[in-house]
This record gives sequence, C-alpha cells and structure tokens, in this order.
Amino acid sequence: MTFPQDPAPSDPWSVPITPLPPTPDAFATPGPVIVQIGDMGVTSTVVHTPAGDIPLAGSTWTVNDYWHSESRIPKWAIAAAIVGFCVLTVFSLLFLLVKVTVQHGTVQVTVTNGTRQYVARIPVTDQSQVTYVHQQVNYVRSLAAL
Repeated sequence: MTFPQDPAPSDPWSVPITPLPPTPDAFATPGPVIVQIGDMGVTSTVVHTPAGDIPLAGSTWTVNDYWHSESRIPKWAIAAAIVGFCVLTVFSLLFLLVKVTVQHGTVQVTVTNGTRQYVARIPVTDQSQVTYVHQQVNYVRSLAAL
C-alpha cells in the first residue's frame, strides 16, 4: 500500500524510516564524572561502562582481590653470576640464591543493577592500589544508597 505523499522506493528492500521525536530525557546530561574506577565512570546518577550506562541508584557493588606472589631471581643477580663466573666460579653462583618476591594481580569490581551487570578488572602491583580501589568503591556505594 502506497500513500500519495510517499514516493515509491526504487529498491524493494529499502524502506524509508521516519525518526521518532526526541524525548525530553534524551538531552538530559547526568553530570561530570565523580569517580573513575577502572574503565567505569561514575556520575551522580549513572555508571558509564563500555557496555552501556547503568543507573547508580539501587546498584550493588562487589570487590574481589586476586593476588599472587612470585619469587624471582633478579636480573642483576643473573648478570653478576655470569660475569663473576669468569673470575670466581664457585662464589659467583651464590648470586643465584638471591630471591625477590613480586606481588601482582587484579582487583575485580562488579556493579549490578537489575538485569544489568558489568565487571571491571583493574591490574594492581601493591597493597596501596588495592586499598585505593576499595575506598573508591565504598564511596560509590554511599552514593548509590542516596
């Protein structure tokens, strides 16, 4: 069925689409980003994620730490053992007994609101970074409870 004001499309698969008028809420801006947690930006009303926006009010936040420690031989000890092998064979091998403990891991922050959920994994290298992420999430929890 064609109407007199609509021209007949030349391609049978192309249909003219008339856009809907914008709603007043479409132009409302949620405000500046208050807290940045990983790749999530939190404003006073919305959590901006790469997967879309999640309302802040009524959201649930969880934090999980995934740490592991490694004992490694530092590079300077390996270099000293190789160089020292030419001078003092037996004593230079003692450099290989030097160990350094390296801690690294991720902090996983999950925000859930209704059926929407997003997980951010933030790489950390020391305990102060973990504490900082926990403080940020606690602050956002207080904003979500308002």
